[in-house]
Amino acid sequence: MGTLPDGQVQTARTEDQSRVISALVLAFSADPANRWMYPAPEAFLRYFPDFARALGGRAFECGTAYFIGDVQAAALWLPPGVQPDEEALMILFQRSLPEQGRRDLFTIFEQMGSYHPHEPHWYLPLIGVDPVHQRKGYGSALLDHVLRGCDEEGVSAFLEASSLESIPLYQRHGFEVLGSIQVGTSPPVTPMLRRPH
Repeated sequence: MGTLPDGQVQTARTEDQSRVISALVLAFSADPANRWMYPAPEAFLRYFPDFARALGGRAFECGTAYFIGDVQAAALWLPPGVQPDEEALMILFQRSLPEQGRRDLFTIFEQMGSYHPHEPHWYLPLIGVDPVHQRKGYGSALLDHVLRGCDEEGVSAFLEASSLESIPLYQRHGFEVLGSIQVGTSPPVTPMLRRPH
């Protein structure tokens, strides 16, 4: 376990958006679910930044996009009442995925939606650490930064783990597995909920 850089978690400003998205591209470059969606390296590099912006980009407007250091790690949190940009996601999928891939992905997103809590909650669509900086506590720091507030406010937090390897990290922070989503040839996606402590 390394030591966290001075300043630890910082709030991303609009001008940080490109750096934050770049860090997430690196973090998700070997992620099972996202590489199933875009298996060709060129397609992943071309489309994942737009996917990240559509899924979690509203965090920049809300002041709930966070990073550590020189963006070695980043998290896009959506506060209660703020949703991903579904219209932008649909447009992206229409232009970037073959028909069968779109069908499977729409089914996955439909099932993901069925697990989302109905009460107000914080949603974590994307959190990632640059692979050369993993296992230094950055992911935990980004989780703690918002989860402390969730506990103070008595609000739940929700996420979907897109790799099985990330589940133990989330469980250590109080998230519980709600189920598993798997469609066609997709790897499993694991919805997880954390009640306030």
